Amino acid sequence: MDHGALTFTRDVERGPARLGTLRTAHGSVRTPAFVVVATQASVKGVSAEAAARAGTQLLFANTYHLYLRPGAEVVARHGGLHRFMNWRGPILTDSGGFQVFSLGASIEHGVGKVASIFPGERSAPRLAGGGSRVRISDQGVRFKSHIDGSLHDFSPEISVAVQRALGADMVLAFDECTSPLHDEAYTRASMERTHRWAERSLAAFEGSSPRHGYPQALFGVVQGGAFRELREASAAAIGAMPFDGIAIGGNLGATLSDMYAVLDWTIPRLPAGRPRHLLGIGDVPSILEAVERGIDTFDCVAPTRNARNGAAFVRRGDEGERVPGFRINLRNARFVDDVRPLEAGCDCDTCRSYSRAYLRHLFKANEQLGQQLTTVHNLRFMARLMSDVRDSLERDEFAAFKAELLAGG
Repeated sequence: MDHGALTFTRDVERGPARLGTLRTAHGSVRTPAFVVVATQASVKGVSAEAAARAGTQLLFANTYHLYLRPGAEVVARHGGLHRFMNWRGPILTDSGGFQVFSLGASIEHGVGKVASIFPGERSAPRLAGGGSRVRISDQGVRFKSHIDGSLHDFSPEISVAVQRALGADMVLAFDECTSPLHDEAYTRASMERTHRWAERSLAAFEGSSPRHGYPQALFGVVQGGAFRELREASAAAIGAMPFDGIAIGGNLGATLSDMYAVLDWTIPRLPAGRPRHLLGIGDVPSILEAVERGIDTFDCVAPTRNARNGAAFVRRGDEGERVPGFRINLRNARFVDDVRPLEAGCDCDTCRSYSRAYLRHLFKANEQLGQQLTTVHNLRFMARLMSDVRDSLERDEFAAFKAELLAGG
């Protein structure tokens, strides 16, 4: 591990839940924290400065996408991701392992990238199946580019080298993400392969040096699908390796209840002194349930993706009622003359200056400004939510805060 790459302190503990501080070369993150996705070195629709003003602490960029475009060495020539995208805070990068799923089993099984992580939920429709773009072996993965169809090989060693070039503060070990439709036998074989790749990722990381003048931290990834024995085995195996932090990834089951069970099996077997990241989860109920179980950080495209589709996040409706999905549809005709801000009490740049009526007009007129302004609000919503989560943990009032927020659901 790079010396001094990352420190994590558990400042307050409330049962499994904890309030902490994650310190990196590019600043500290107060946890629990929501990690905003910047897949291609960009938070979709807004500048890095706007994301920071909204309260974003940490960004999550994608190794596979940046490897293909503009290329890791291009980013490296520009001083790494921080300088390239003008982001001054910490950055986390995925290993490319999720693309093993999204370009492979996701296509073959018709399981979508985000909405269908939990195919048992009514809100998660199945997609049409198709032909896989990846070929997996113990050596690594050969994939066909979604951009031009060219063939590329990825391995733990290549993934680490690419992430060294990108220069994120925290990088993930290469892993295979399985589908909810994979059986136990395949999931076990995949998990064991992920463990072997974890060892190779560690060796590659320890055998290389940072390229941009500051240290990096390496996270291992727990796999095992929705099978208790496998999750417990993977948590024990990854937790025993000298990673700086642990991520929980892969298929988390067919329903949200399954995911909570996976966390219940996994977290007690992880080292208490290392940060824990939950990959790809960002809805309000899941965040609260995961915090309660001891997760420190989360990433999800939900704030930006919803904003592009005209959905603004709110905690309550105008009459104080629980709103399905904690969001309102700005294309709805009821907002045509609504001069109120998106959410009462929100201090974001959008809510201070623009009305629901104006935002509805922008979406109906297909003006990109509507997406940008709504993204700013949704990012601020997540930052305020996590700030309130941290405050409730500090006051030892998290249970009451969670119950109030979810009341009426």
